[in-house]
Formats: sequence, C-alpha cells, structure tokens
Amino acid sequence: MLDNVRQKDTLIVSISGELDHYAAPKIRAELDEVLQDKSIRKLCLDLKAMSFMDSSGIGVLMGRYKLLNRRGGEIYVKNMNSHVRRIFDMSGLRQIVGVQE
Repeated sequence: MLDNVRQKDTLIVSISGELDHYAAPKIRAELDEVLQDKSIRKLCLDLKAMSFMDSSGIGVLMGRYKLLNRRGGEIYVKNMNSHVRRIFDMSGLRQIVGVQE
C-alpha cells in the first residue's frame, strides 16, 4: 500500500489503491510509524496510484498535517486524479495541504 523514499528532511510516500474507511487505519499507522523520526520535516504524498479517497482519507491527511505542523514541517500532495482533486476542492484541504501540480 505504501512505498516511501527519504530525501534529506523529506519523506515521499506513494499511496496505492483506496484511502477509505477500511484502509485508513493501516495507512495512518504506517505513516505515524515512519514519522516518528522527528528529522522528517516535509511529507510528500504521491497519489498517482491512489484510485479513491473518502472522508477517512481526509482525516488521515489532517492528522499528519497537524503532526508535521507542530514540528514546523509541512505536507503536500502530487499526482492527484480528478476524483481526489474534487475531494480536495470540496473539503477545503487545498487551503491546508499543499498541492504540487
């Protein structure tokens, strides 16, 4: 589900499949485990292989935003499909989570 690569203080995580109520707890736990490393200041979520996201996914992103924000870091996403882009726009996530076009 998650593949990650570290580049200095940035962790790039590729999420594949769905980020829904079923997958969210596992993805949240995996992200929290790697983010225990406090030297990670930026989290880039590559959503190229993610096919679907619901409100549970919004919760996962918001929680990681809060975690990184407390340590002076940031979170951003890239490679959103049209469905995920619509969720970002409707929910207001775009105002909080950076989007790399």
